Amino acid sequence: MTQELTTSLATEPARSSESPGWWRDAVIYQVYVRSFADSDGDGIGDLRGARERLPHLAGLGVDAVWLTPFYASPQADGGYDVADYRAVDPLFGSLGDADDLVRTAHELGLKVIVDVVPNHSSDQHPWFREALADRPGGAARARYHFRPGRGAHGELPPNDWESVFGGPAWTRTTDPDGTPGEWYLHLFAPQQPDLDWDSPEVRAEFDSVLRFWLDLGVDGFRIDVAHGMVKAAGLPDIGHTEQAKLIGSQVLPFFDQDGVHEIHRSWRRLLDSYPGDRIGVAEAWAPTAERLALYVRPDELHQAFNFQFLKCPWDAAAMRQVIDESLAATGSVGAPTTWVLSNHDVVRHLTRYADGSPERGLARARAAALLTLALPGSSYLYQGEELGLPEVTDLPDELRQDPAFFRTSPDGQDGQSGQDGFRDGCRVPLPWARSGESHGFGPGGSWLPQPDTWSGLSVEAQTGDPDSTLELYRGALALRRELPGLGDGAMSWLQAPAGVLALSRPGFVCTLNTLGEEVELPVPGRALLSSAPLTYKAGTVCIPPDSCAWWAI
Repeated sequence: MTQELTTSLATEPARSSESPGWWRDAVIYQVYVRSFADSDGDGIGDLRGARERLPHLAGLGVDAVWLTPFYASPQADGGYDVADYRAVDPLFGSLGDADDLVRTAHELGLKVIVDVVPNHSSDQHPWFREALADRPGGAARARYHFRPGRGAHGELPPNDWESVFGGPAWTRTTDPDGTPGEWYLHLFAPQQPDLDWDSPEVRAEFDSVLRFWLDLGVDGFRIDVAHGMVKAAGLPDIGHTEQAKLIGSQVLPFFDQDGVHEIHRSWRRLLDSYPGDRIGVAEAWAPTAERLALYVRPDELHQAFNFQFLKCPWDAAAMRQVIDESLAATGSVGAPTTWVLSNHDVVRHLTRYADGSPERGLARARAAALLTLALPGSSYLYQGEELGLPEVTDLPDELRQDPAFFRTSPDGQDGQSGQDGFRDGCRVPLPWARSGESHGFGPGGSWLPQPDTWSGLSVEAQTGDPDSTLELYRGALALRRELPGLGDGAMSWLQAPAGVLALSRPGFVCTLNTLGEEVELPVPGRALLSSAPLTYKAGTVCIPPDSCAWWAI
C-alpha cells in the first residue's frame, strides 16, 4: 500500500518571550549514581566513578547530566531519604568529589543537574529526631505532619491516606515514657517523614540548600515529588483505596495541590538571581497535560517530566494524541515539552514494549528513541537505554532493595496496594566491558547482579558496530546537533497510513511504523538514519515493522 505524504494542520509550540535557554532543546542523561560506575570496588557506583565516565556521555552527544541523590542518607529508599542535604554520603564519596565532577563536566561542555528532595526527609535527619523528642504541638514537630490518631484511644491513623509504597501513610510514634503517641505522615516509606511546607523554617532551609549547591556550580535541580509538598487543609479523607493507582489521574489532597506553585515561583526567583541559565525541573504527576503545564509557566519552573508520553502504549494514534496534547499545553505557556521513555522508577521501555518478545521490544525501543529525539523540545535519556538494556526480571528476592517490595507482596494479596516493588530491575549496574566480574562497572562486583548476556550489550562490545543501539544513539544525537530543524521549534504532521506517524520539521521528516508488518511509502527525501534497514522500490521505500527513519528534505 502506498499513500502520498501531504501536509496537514501544523502543531507549533509557542516560543517564550524571553531569550531561548540551553534547556529548551537539551538532551539530558540521567545517571543513577549507585549503578553507573564504581571507582573503589565496593560494588556501588559513586561520584568519582561517574566523573571518570563523563567522556562517554560527552561522546554520546548529550548536553547535560542529571545525578540522582548522593547526599548523606541511611539509603532506605536509594538516597531519596536525606539525612543531610549539604553533605555527600561516604558511600558515594566526598564533597570534593562532587566539586570535581561538576568542574570536569563543565570542561567537557556538560551541564549538571542534581536532585533535591523537598517533600520529605530521612527519619534520621536531625530535625525529625528533634521532633520525636519534642512534645505534641512543640516547635520541632511543626516542621513535619504530626497528628493525634482517631478512635477512642488514638489507635487509628488520622485519615485514610495510603503510602505510595503500600500500606498506611501514617506511623504511630512512641512517647518517651513508652506509651503510644502521635502519628506522623509519610507518603512514601516510614523512614521518609513528610515535611510541612506551612513551616517558615522548612521554606528557609530549602532556600539555603539550593544556594549551597548553586554556589558549588550546579546548573539546576530536578525536584523530586514537586507536586507533593502542599497538602489540602485539614488533611481530608479520600474515601478510596488503592490510591497509588489514582496518582496522575486526578488531583489528590496530598498531590498536585495548587499551593505548590507559590513554592516553585519563589524557587524560580532564586534560580534567576544566579548568573547563567540555572533551571528547575519538576517531577510532577498531574492528571492532564494542562495541569502539568502550570508547573512551567514563565515565572515557575523551566521543565516538567512528561509522564503521559512515558505511559503511552505502542500505538500510533495514542502517541499522536499525547504529542499533540503535550505540545499544545506547554506551548500555551511558552515552555518546551520534555520527552522521556524510562527512568529509575519504571520498567525499562524495551521490556514494556516487548509484548513477550525481547526482539520486538528492542526494535520498538530503537524506533521510539528516534521518534523522541525528533520531537520539539527537550529529551531525557535513562542510563543504559543507549545500550538497549532490558529490565532484569529475575532478581532473587533476597537481593532486592526497593522499599516498596517489602511493603507489597508479589501476589498483591496483602492489601498494601502500592507500587509493584520491582524497581530494582531497572537499576542493575551498567555493563561497560565484555568481561570481568562486573563487566567494567568497577574493580569489584556489583550491588545487583548483571545478566551474563549483558556482555554483548556493553559499551565496549557495541562501540564501532554500526548496527548497535549505542551507535544508533550516537548517530541520532550527532544529527540532532547538526540539523537546524531539530530541537526546539515548529512541527507539522504529514498524512500517513493507519499505524504510521510522519512528522515534518524544517528540512526534515521522521516516519515511524508501529505496525507488525512493513509499510510502503513514497520516498520522503534523503535517508539520514533508520532504526532498521530500509529497502527501496521505484520511488517508494519499505519501512520495516516497528521501526523509525529520519529523512532530509
